[in-house]
Amino acid sequence: MICTIYSHHLVFDRIVEIVKRTFSGAAISVGTQDEFSIADVEIKGGLFSSSKKMKVSYRQRTIPSYQLPEIDDSPLTRNLKGLYGFVSSLPARNEKIKGLFLHKIQTLNCEFSVIVEKGEIKELKSLIATFAKDFDAILFVQPNTVISRSSGQHFVDKDLRLIIDGQGNSEIDTLDVSIDSVYFDASQTELSESQKSRKERNEQILQQRNIKVNRNLPCIEDEHETVIRSPREIATRVSILAFTNLVAFGNITGDDAIAYLKQYKLWDEVTPNEKEFLADPTDARRNQETWKCECIWVLMWALNKVSDLGFPDELCSLNAIAPHDYPIGQGKDPNNFINAITSSRTKEEILDANDLYYRIDWACVDARINNQQIAEVNASVVYERHYALNWLVNYMDQAWDDVSCDT
Repeated sequence: MICTIYSHHLVFDRIVEIVKRTFSGAAISVGTQDEFSIADVEIKGGLFSSSKKMKVSYRQRTIPSYQLPEIDDSPLTRNLKGLYGFVSSLPARNEKIKGLFLHKIQTLNCEFSVIVEKGEIKELKSLIATFAKDFDAILFVQPNTVISRSSGQHFVDKDLRLIIDGQGNSEIDTLDVSIDSVYFDASQTELSESQKSRKERNEQILQQRNIKVNRNLPCIEDEHETVIRSPREIATRVSILAFTNLVAFGNITGDDAIAYLKQYKLWDEVTPNEKEFLADPTDARRNQETWKCECIWVLMWALNKVSDLGFPDELCSLNAIAPHDYPIGQGKDPNNFINAITSSRTKEEILDANDLYYRIDWACVDARINNQQIAEVNASVVYERHYALNWLVNYMDQAWDDVSCDT
């Protein structure tokens, strides 16, 4: 298989039409297999050549849209979420292109591949190029093929130019992200009043603070679609973060923190990234971990131990939290803190904050992509708080180490 092709549009019928036009006289049979639509193509040979065979394997999302829902609507949606996470992890020499590409992935509604089963099909490159152009597609390409633009797996655009590869290389300066109004309008009609009012309130807050507003940024999930982390889970997570925070600021060693976490039976809840940090807390890692103060602040707010989350124009101060409300301290067993927590803020409060930080984070990313400074907020504070809020709302069911702050 040369590549996998993705498009915003639902195109199976058009695929069959293009194949018929390209291979006049070919025998085409159409069927289904699991969630896939299959087109088997037999191209008759000439006097001195044998017949050739290829197959198109196609699937699409159950509910076409312009965004990826938190709750999967199809196997393809799960695949696209994985694709989004993979691209998010890639280095990028052009952050603007990577940002546009991530946006485009959220709009994808179908996926298909062309598999040559018999013979060599000389028209294959032009066929793929036609699919790419006609469907405004993006392609996940294998190396060493007729359309390859890099030595490893990579992505190309509708003109078969390199979007990004494993080293962050790119050949393009822009990437179109088009949305079919049918999908946009259909999604909008399904929004609840609480979603729309939440979006409107937060956009007004941004306007009042002179922060750029993206009116096309969709609503986050509604209350009935969201499951907030349990109070005990939040309390356990913030307790672990409190220990790693002490290491980050040099108050205890990594070995000390490991010993404490094991003593208090919390070690099994420590994430792989945290265990790696505690085993080797280099200066660079400690500096990175100090930003988790903002995550602690958000989680303590969610547990009603911080009265006001505040605006992200300045750093939080953990010293403002009363010592008796903090999970750790001299001679304190964090399990006492965890066991005493029986409630958290309402789902509405947490979603209000999540939606606000989603929109502020978009403004921060937009400024960075366009090489601008955003003075109204601290972008690092925004990111860390958005990270914690996404974890609180179970965004894409991601574990702590894997939380993404999509905008």
